[in-house]
Amino acid sequence: MAILNPERAEIHQILNKAKRIAVVGLSDNPERTSYQISERMQQEGYTIIPVNPKVDEVLGEKAVASLADIEGHVDIVDVFRRSEFLPALAEEFDAIDADVFWAQSGISDETAYDFLKERGHTVIMDRCIMVEYLLSGKG
Repeated sequence: MAILNPERAEIHQILNKAKRIAVVGLSDNPERTSYQISERMQQEGYTIIPVNPKVDEVLGEKAVASLADIEGHVDIVDVFRRSEFLPALAEEFDAIDADVFWAQSGISDETAYDFLKERGHTVIMDRCIMVEYLLSGKG
């Protein structure tokens, strides 16, 4: 099945409703895009949950090694990993209490998309969460 993202209005509703964003692949290096975008989203009021087994803390938040290690509900899982990692991440996502699987610009995988859509999940791929936030008029 072809990857079809929700309409922009629905994406903006998702961002308006969201409070907790788990960021897979969040680097502790301020030069990395994952850090810069997550820092801005944190400044805008979102709680950021770093998901990276190689770091202990990012942006003042304790990091977890995997999605399975997150306690409680997550509104958005935002992925900064290469496309080939998406199928495995989709399976991890399906097993946790999360609403939206979001793969950043340049990241997409039809197998992961199909898997998640067949299970009724909201999926956004190849879109920058920060760009969508700014387009929503909030930023």
